[in-house]
This record gives sequence, C-alpha cells and structure tokens, in this order.
Amino acid sequence: MAVWLSAVLWIEHSTRAELTRVLDARLVEAARMVSSLVSRNQIALNRDDPARISLPDSADYEHQQFCQIWSFTNGLVGRSDGAPRAQLVPANATGFRDITQDGKALRVYTIVDPVLGGQVTVGDSLAVRDRLVHDVISGFLWPGLAILPVMWGLIWLAISTGLSPLARLARELEARRSDDLSALPATTTHPQEIRPVAAALDDLLARLAAARARERDFIAFAAHEMKTPLAGLKTQAHIARRAEDSAVRDHALQAISTSVDRTDRMVHQLLDLAQVESRERRVAPIDLETTLAQVLGDLADVADRRNIGLALDTGERPAAIRDDPFLITIALRNLIENAIQASPLGSEVLVRVGRTASGIRIDIRDAGPGLPPSIARVAHEKFVKGNNVDPRGSGLGLAIANDALMPTGAEIRFEMQADGHHTIVTLPHVPEPGPEHDAG
Repeated sequence: MAVWLSAVLWIEHSTRAELTRVLDARLVEAARMVSSLVSRNQIALNRDDPARISLPDSADYEHQQFCQIWSFTNGLVGRSDGAPRAQLVPANATGFRDITQDGKALRVYTIVDPVLGGQVTVGDSLAVRDRLVHDVISGFLWPGLAILPVMWGLIWLAISTGLSPLARLARELEARRSDDLSALPATTTHPQEIRPVAAALDDLLARLAAARARERDFIAFAAHEMKTPLAGLKTQAHIARRAEDSAVRDHALQAISTSVDRTDRMVHQLLDLAQVESRERRVAPIDLETTLAQVLGDLADVADRRNIGLALDTGERPAAIRDDPFLITIALRNLIENAIQASPLGSEVLVRVGRTASGIRIDIRDAGPGLPPSIARVAHEKFVKGNNVDPRGSGLGLAIANDALMPTGAEIRFEMQADGHHTIVTLPHVPEPGPEHDAG
C-alpha cells in the first residue's frame, strides 16, 4: 500500500510537471505565431469588434486556448472566440502568469510586439490541465482499487492458512495438563516453517522435566537427610531423659549435640544452595588473600573441634580477581569445610594461591583419603558423599561450589598426590592494570 500510494503521488507530480511543460510550450508557440501574423499584417485587426482571431484547432485543446491583442494606445484590438474582453495582464507585462478571470483559473503567456506597439497574450484554462492529470491518475487508481479487495482476501487466506499449524500447536499446548512435560506429538509432521519452534519447545519441555525431576530428588534427599538427625535427636533425647547413669546421659547429650550440628550445617548449606541458584551475579574486584583469610577465620571453630590446623600461603604477590564476592566466598568456604571434614584428627589443611598461564590457581590440600574416581565424576551433584567422610556431611558442599563457580568458566578438579588429596580450583585470569593505567 505504501509503495502503491507513493507511486500515485509520484505519477501525479511527474504528470503535472510534464503536462505544464508541454502546454506552456504550446502557449509560447501560439503567442509567437500570433505576433508574427500581426507583424506581417496577415491578421486583420477589427477595433470595432476585436473577436476575429482564430488559433489552430486541437482535439485536446479545442475552444480552450484563447488570445488577446492589446495596443498600448488603442486598447483591445483583437481577440479570439471565448477570450475575455477585460485586460488580463498589466501593460508591458511579459512571461507566464496564473490568474483568475470571471471565476476561472487561467494560465497565460504574454509577449510585447514592438511592431504593433502592444501585447499579445495567449492562455488556456487550468481546469483543463487538472482534468488531464485527473484522467491519468484515475486510470492508474481505479484498477488498483478494484484489485485491492482481492489482494486483501488473498493475503488473509495465505496468512490464515500459513498460521493454522501454529494455531493447532497452541491448541495442543492449551489442552495439556500442567504436569505433562512429554514431547510434542508428531513433531516431524509439522510444516517446515514451525519445526524449529516445535523442536525448541520439545527441548524446553525436556529441560523442564529434568529440572522437576531434580527438584523432586532434591526434596526427597533433603527430607531424608533432615529426617535422620531428627530421628537421632528424638532417640538420644529419650535415652538422656531415662538414663540413670551419668556416662550414658553424657553420651546421649553428645549425640544430640552432633545431630544438632549436622542439622545446622545442612540448613546453612540448603540456604547457600538456594542463594547460589537464585542470585544474579554482581561482579566486583576481589582480594583473594583477604577473602581466604576471612573464610579460614570463619571455619576456625570447625577445625578446632577436630584439632585440624589451617594454613594459608598466598605467595609473594596477592592475587586479585573480578567476580561476585558473595559466590566466591560461599564456594571457597564449602570446599575448605569439605577438606576439614575429610581430614583425619590432628592433621592440617593448607590453602595455597598461585598464578598460572590460564588464571588464578587455588590448591586446597588435606590429609584425607580423597575421592574415588567413581565419586569424583559425580561429586558436583547434590547429596553425593565420598567414602570415610564425617557423618555430619550432607553431600551439598561440592554441588554449591560447582554452581557458584562454573558460570564464570572456573574449573574444579581433584588429585591424589604423595603429600595428600588436592582440591584444585582454577579461576579465569583477569589482567591487572599496568603502569599506564595507574598513571591515569
């Protein structure tokens, strides 16, 4: 429609311009012809009834062109049939003019004839020009207006037919139960245009089904892990209440304390996991030496209960990275706490920070038995526990660290070396500002 209307406006403009050029040239030609005939005395001027001049007839302009001959001394000395008697232009005026005479819009051309001592004015009606332009535009518009409803009908039919598979797909989705996350039926029979949409929906449904399965497993595992210490609490409280022997009572109270610690750690880790999964990452500069010192300070009580020594080696230059301080702190705290829980009583956990070609390396060494390869492969999953770990472990620490670090491209791996088990975290390298940046 826009192109068509633009074409109409352009044709109207170009037709009017061309018609004006051609008809103006005819006026010039007619004025010169009349002036020439007057100069040669081939037109007899009749001052009593100056209406004897005839212009060449034309099928297009018959009775529409007119002529006036004015003498500067004698007034109107000649005019053609239909020409006004009143003077159309001022004395000595020449060239083209658009005027209105007797309610009619006229286009006139005037020349001065020195032999006659007067003016020759030739003109035609602007209404004729407008009618010619109107006829051209009408010839262009009417076929378009006639075909426009047909075009609209065809477009509506094509669009409705083309979108019918999408409408059918929408009806299928609306009819589904909220718990039905199976693949769409007969995906390969859909038209080629919507197969990518159907395939994307199948992929989304599969991911939603996997996410719901993980949520169900998470709830089941969490309920089981919470149920165990609570059952122990109830049993040990019953024993402590009925025991007459102080040693038995003290043992029951110690078991209650252990269950409370285990439940408290699990609650904190479940909260950490929820924050890691829902938090939007906020990147900021991080001083690893300060962060690790704070984490080790927070875990000092946990290490003291097991008589575990904590040591930090940051090298000669403190390492700095850009990441979310909250998520990095949660990840490092869970990894170091896992190392403490896996270490035998009286041993040491050493945290060493260094630089590599690919980034910052954090090596957490403990004296524990390490993770078997079968466990290490799935250690990032929730509620996965290694062998010989502290009974208070929940199997969430590595999952939390993995969820917090993996989006940044970090890597966590486990190695058993001669000096103990190593949990190695490699963080992406961020270049430090050089002297030219410091100068700025």
